[in-house]
Amino acid sequence: MQIIVNLDVMLAKRKMKSNHLAKRIGISEQNLSILKTGKAKALRFSTLSAICKELQCQPGDLLEYQD
Repeated sequence: MQIIVNLDVMLAKRKMKSNHLAKRIGISEQNLSILKTGKAKALRFSTLSAICKELQCQPGDLLEYQD
């Protein structure tokens, strides 16, 4: 089982660069990159909430479960 992070898809749909998102939500570009590439082991709800607020999306738009 695997959780797929579709953050790059949402960034493309919103025509936003990851460095701009990182600044807007207050995390480092490096941490956002780790999340975007799916290498993150955990995700804080506060970070997920900030991303959803900034991209005007739902958590399900960003995260996908694959068996």
